[in-house]
Amino acid sequence: MMIKSGFRVAAGLAALAAGLVIGQGAALAADAARGKILFTQKYGCYQCHGTEGQGSQVTGPKLAPDPMPYDALSAFVRTSSRNMPPFREQILPNADLEDIYAYLKSIPPAKDWKSIPLLAND
Repeated sequence: MMIKSGFRVAAGLAALAAGLVIGQGAALAADAARGKILFTQKYGCYQCHGTEGQGSQVTGPKLAPDPMPYDALSAFVRTSSRNMPPFREQILPNADLEDIYAYLKSIPPAKDWKSIPLLAND
């Protein structure tokens, strides 16, 4: 009985992981350049999250680099009950959210401060 239970847990985790990968793939097919325009101009996301999703302790959390999985971001954006109002699909279509996510995924991590001569004091 324990083996069947363990198998069910493993199968469930595998299905969850597959769903996340599939969800990520759909978002990666989106247009990052268009997502940047939507993030910084149309929806005003930058006002709280910064122009590159860097966030602020005062206005909004960090979204990039390395954003949360698309499905988690989508669920939060659609149902937020915190400081950020929810953005239903009628206001922020799925295609636009996928483009915004592609933009967030495209943002590279910051350079190590040691690689910047002025900061490294070399």
